[in-house]
Amino acid sequence: MRLADIAATSRAVGQTSSRLEKVALLAECLRRLAPAEVAMASAWLAGELPQGRLGVGWAVLKQALGSAAPAAEASLEIADVDGALSRLAAAQGPGSAAERRRGLADLLSRATPAEQEFLSRLLVGELRQGALEGVLLEAVARAASVPVAEVRRAVMAAGGLPPVAAAALSEGPAGLSRFRLRLLEPLRPMLAETASSPAEALELLGQAAFEWKLDGARVQVHKSGEAVRLFTRSLQDVTAAAPEVAEVVQALPASSLILDGEVLALEAGGRPRPFQETMRRLGRRLEVERLRTEIPLSVFFFDVLHADGEDLLDRPASERSAALARLVPPALLVPRLVTADPAAADAFLAEALARGHEGVMAKSLSAPYQAGSRGRAWLKVKPAHTLDLVVLAAEWGHGRRRGRLSNLHLGARDQAGGFAMLGKTFKGLTDEMLAWQTERLRALAVSEDGIVVRVRPELVVEVAFDGLQTSPRYPSGLALRFARVKRFRPDKRPEEADTLESVRAIHRREAAPPRRG
Repeated sequence: MRLADIAATSRAVGQTSSRLEKVALLAECLRRLAPAEVAMASAWLAGELPQGRLGVGWAVLKQALGSAAPAAEASLEIADVDGALSRLAAAQGPGSAAERRRGLADLLSRATPAEQEFLSRLLVGELRQGALEGVLLEAVARAASVPVAEVRRAVMAAGGLPPVAAAALSEGPAGLSRFRLRLLEPLRPMLAETASSPAEALELLGQAAFEWKLDGARVQVHKSGEAVRLFTRSLQDVTAAAPEVAEVVQALPASSLILDGEVLALEAGGRPRPFQETMRRLGRRLEVERLRTEIPLSVFFFDVLHADGEDLLDRPASERSAALARLVPPALLVPRLVTADPAAADAFLAEALARGHEGVMAKSLSAPYQAGSRGRAWLKVKPAHTLDLVVLAAEWGHGRRRGRLSNLHLGARDQAGGFAMLGKTFKGLTDEMLAWQTERLRALAVSEDGIVVRVRPELVVEVAFDGLQTSPRYPSGLALRFARVKRFRPDKRPEEADTLESVRAIHRREAAPPRRG
């Protein structure tokens, strides 16, 4: 298939707000692909590059476009483009920047204007045509005539959609059956929605398990015989950075395990140290023994996905919790309370907060482990409103912040595949945070207009706010009130940010009249 067909499908998908129509357009395109093209094309349609970052920023792209007159007719095949992008990714060492510019200019000179636009947006992470993974997953199921649930399970095990799409389109159910949970290979973590209080969580779930929401970093720990691997929520291997955690799991009696939990640095009295210190440990692979003494890590588990050769993903949460209690000593378990009593849940929340943690998680007792899914089976409850939002742009500061990117433009994920802006904030930023975000956002920059620097929507930030108000200023119709930065979340992907629908749900709860007793 030619690149022009992918670009046309992407454009058509972006021009409709109907989920059903998006699925139909994508499925029709997927059916026409050759088997060897499916993985590449499905990644592109989701706005991703299989090669990862290519070292091509907005400035390099603009220069290449200026020297590459577009082709009059479409001729680029998918394999041609993939080969060119792989060569760009492989360019390393002295002269590699010039080599990438030449390679990029050559590729763009063979592309039509529509193809140039598609490639440009793909390369700088601006391809927001609405083919979110959930929509594309449904399209793969339709194109391959297989159940959506089977595709979703395969993606959960594979850690990504492209290889699953290729197997489903070429082999059907038999191809999907190859994707199983594998020890020492991470799967995506289950995610949570938000509830305003323990009482609201109980209204939604009935009797539920409440667990402390520790102020640490999510980890998935695999054990296979003597081998132990630790993975972050973004599926990065951090085993070498946290040897004390690996040693704890290695000492457990089970021969094979996959555990879900949190690591965090604790003070002598058991209160959590600042979140940044935990992230510092996980981000450092050098001088680990010295850091291990300065910032020792503790680990606490709240779920088990596999034990002694048996996968537990489909078991209800109550059964998984019982299995976890048999496999892991109490000192390594996140504190937990099963109750239907709002007063008991409130007291449990108060204790978590008194110990310095973020709040509690409320979990359905009957739900399976839905890897990679954000749903109402898990609900996070915090005392103040917080959202995980994506930085869309930043503004150069003035006065004592001159020379640093300060005021952040914040967005939530919308159903169209992009991000809906909810407001700006520069509050809560320390000098250290300003320096870090300036360096990070400059690396993500795609354009600059006056004091505003637009960036690829990749950096997640946790924002606290006092409420939401209707606002004609933003297309979402909502704006944050008194927003302030709590912390950056480099451990989270933009796909894990809160959705616009979640934000609207908070606004509806705020606007609802109080209940009469």
